[in-house]
Amino acid sequence: MTLLYARTLSIEHYPITNYTQVSPYNLWTVRFLRALTVLFFLITFAWWVLLLVSIFVSPPGMHTHGSGFFDFAYTCLTLGNLLVALVFFANPSSAMRISAAVLATLLLIDVIIIVAVKQVRHEESWVGIASVIWAFVIGTFCVLVDRVVAWGKREEEERLTGRPETRRTLREWVAVLIATIILVLYSIIVLLMTFTLILRSRDASLEMPGKSYTVDGGKYDVHLACYGNATKVPTMILESGELPSEGGFERWAYAAVTNGTIGRYCFWDRPGYAWSDNAPSPHSAGMSADALSEALVQAKETGPWFLVSAGYGSVVSRVFGARHSHDIAGIMLVDGLHEDLLGNIGSPGRGFALWGWGILSPLGVRRILGAVFMGRTRQDRVYGRSANLGGKLLKAKLQENLVADSLTFNEVVQSRAIIDRKIPLVVISSGKEISKNKDWETKQRDLTNLSDTLVAWTTVKAAPHEIWKTLEGRNALDSGLQHLVDAVTNKTQS
Repeated sequence: MTLLYARTLSIEHYPITNYTQVSPYNLWTVRFLRALTVLFFLITFAWWVLLLVSIFVSPPGMHTHGSGFFDFAYTCLTLGNLLVALVFFANPSSAMRISAAVLATLLLIDVIIIVAVKQVRHEESWVGIASVIWAFVIGTFCVLVDRVVAWGKREEEERLTGRPETRRTLREWVAVLIATIILVLYSIIVLLMTFTLILRSRDASLEMPGKSYTVDGGKYDVHLACYGNATKVPTMILESGELPSEGGFERWAYAAVTNGTIGRYCFWDRPGYAWSDNAPSPHSAGMSADALSEALVQAKETGPWFLVSAGYGSVVSRVFGARHSHDIAGIMLVDGLHEDLLGNIGSPGRGFALWGWGILSPLGVRRILGAVFMGRTRQDRVYGRSANLGGKLLKAKLQENLVADSLTFNEVVQSRAIIDRKIPLVVISSGKEISKNKDWETKQRDLTNLSDTLVAWTTVKAAPHEIWKTLEGRNALDSGLQHLVDAVTNKTQS
């Protein structure tokens, strides 16, 4: 009886502490930091939505000269970082702090690279710079928050139990493990993005032939270069297909000057290709034709011109030709794309794939592997076989996709009705493309009806879509160009 009474007194005067009351949320500092984290998450989410929209339609003042995929990637990373901080807010750990600190350090390196390298800074513009700085600030903030929460948790444990609790429940250990793994993955992602930025910085040192010209009211720059001397033969304007002209098409043009077929030629990079900036979205073939017009005027290049174009570039070239009919001496289409096939370019599936590859492009895995293990050079990445792995070109192709069967289709159809039908025309088609798709042959045949003055239509049986990549194809191009020059010369003499 006495023992029971003593135990009752013990319970009444020395109550057992309820450990569920031990929480860092008891401190106003911790509660304030959590509220601040939620606020930062909402601000970042709003910025993320704006950047997502700007990939497809550029809001006023939001256009970047680069792809726009890097700033979107950094904002995705910032959102993820804040989400981890919120979900695992009450489970601070040294492992999480170390991982978050490594992440913040890598982001600081990215800030330095983007700000220090002129070309990268130009491409990312204020939007990209703001996005990476915000990612670094939030990364540092998350390290601070985790440290403050750990301090608050320890303070509460000492206040309520008299000692800090060093043990964790299984649930807490699992939470710490998951958070640490996620942060390590984030660090790997940023490390890949850092390597990609280093490659972009390296590529920026590649000397650009010709010059850049600011077009569209100062919104972006395009690259234009001209070689040779002006003669009685019109200057040739080269329009590339699905890859920049410098990757091989331009070399054939240089040979045409060397062998005396023509005296001078100009080539340029459409927005997003090689050395040219990306244009604001949406961007159609007609807008590219207008950009070329502006660049030629600034370069003081005057007609008459031969228009020689390949693939999708033939669509741009035709619109350009319709808008400058009086300056066009002849047209040569090298396996040109017919307007009725623009639906293939503008298919939703292709657009989604381009967008997906664009989102992944800041990681640059294939470009990094190519540079490290396959000897890929700056030339490969800027205008060669690895160019289509870069965010800029992927963004340009996405822009082509978005308006291919709407704006661009209407522009090409209108150009067909406007262009002078007396202009000499040469059509050279790929035999391999025709063998794969009979519809391609039908559309190639229809392209020969663009003018009443068809000089020649040649099908190169063994040549791929990029006809100049085979000897037989280059010979066909030489022959077609010579026929065009002869037709223009005879027309002038008569």
